[in-house]
Amino acid sequence: MTSNPAFAPFWRRPALDRRVFFRHLGAAVAGSFFLPGRSLETIARANAPVKGTAQYVIFVNMAGAPSHVDTFDFKEGPWTPPEMEPTSYGAIRWPRGLLPRLAEHLDAIALLRSARTHAVVHGLMQTWIQIGRNPLSGLSKIAPHIGSVVARELGDAKAVLPPFLSLNSGGGPNRGYLEPWTEPFYVTPAGRGLPNSTSPVGAPAFDRRYGLLLELDAETRALEEIGPVVGEYEQFNLTARTLMYNDDVTRVFTFSTEETQRYGNTAFGRACLAARNLVRSNLGPRFIQITLGGWDNHSNIYTGALNPANAASLARTFDLALGELIADLKSDGLLSRTLILCMGEFGRTVGPLNSQNGRDHFQQQAVLFAGGGVKGGTVIGQTNDTGAFTVDPGWSKNR
Repeated sequence: MTSNPAFAPFWRRPALDRRVFFRHLGAAVAGSFFLPGRSLETIARANAPVKGTAQYVIFVNMAGAPSHVDTFDFKEGPWTPPEMEPTSYGAIRWPRGLLPRLAEHLDAIALLRSARTHAVVHGLMQTWIQIGRNPLSGLSKIAPHIGSVVARELGDAKAVLPPFLSLNSGGGPNRGYLEPWTEPFYVTPAGRGLPNSTSPVGAPAFDRRYGLLLELDAETRALEEIGPVVGEYEQFNLTARTLMYNDDVTRVFTFSTEETQRYGNTAFGRACLAARNLVRSNLGPRFIQITLGGWDNHSNIYTGALNPANAASLARTFDLALGELIADLKSDGLLSRTLILCMGEFGRTVGPLNSQNGRDHFQQQAVLFAGGGVKGGTVIGQTNDTGAFTVDPGWSKNR
């Protein structure tokens, strides 16, 4: 007699829940773009040369949108505080007083000054720079974070640590239609090991309970008709267990007092330390995002976030930690294999400050690159005298 699935236990029934349905739907839609005749095929035929030297990416998300004309596309005027110490390094005009540590590493830094955003709305553009497409478009809800794409291309699902880590961020765009193992892994490093990686009952008791769980779940995991969800969940479970009571993982997220002070003893400094250790570890991470907010400076910009005379100001703490990170990766011989990029979601108004001594939202912006085979000491693109618009894109397509 054939059994009726309607009366079978729920764990034995065929399953196509909403999550599985939309995952397969997203994969089908995304796969359609790879059909012959699509634009990606045209791009592939172009056979554009790539260096392929970067094995790791560290993306510093400068949330809030920093003033490009006070940082990476520095423009001087009567409004410029003398403490900015405008200095020329070859073709680069640089605010040495505001970003002194990075000034020491301009030989490894390239500045893209011809970037221009599509809108000046924080939430919209924060999502846009992380998924690389318009968040208002039809497929944006299932579009993966660029970190998940890198994880999918370069990562290993069975590595000790996830291939995509997001530091000092409470959330954001996720893996979209990609596999679960490409999901961002959120951590706020404190320097005392990986948070939430131990059990209150201790390792021996936890191992006993975990072993019992595996025994109880063995039958369910063997049921192929349930679909791939069970296998994915099992892999997720095993990966999480690998992170617990793991000395290698603990070392990555543990910092000495000396190096914590050297990086500035700030949340951003600890994140940069974790990023350095993650690259050193060879435990699986490929894309590391560090979020640093506080750049939305509509008022008091030179006495607040961009105060060159205050070593504790946002820009100075950013400069110190990032400069130390670049220095350590240089010393390790890892900078050439690690692409660092720093940017916000848009730029800020140019010329004189507004009535509140700040700068408002603006489409023109600039991006800092370092490592990963980047030609240091260079500027890509050029803006007009005030930094308001691009006069030379700096690349052959002239856009």
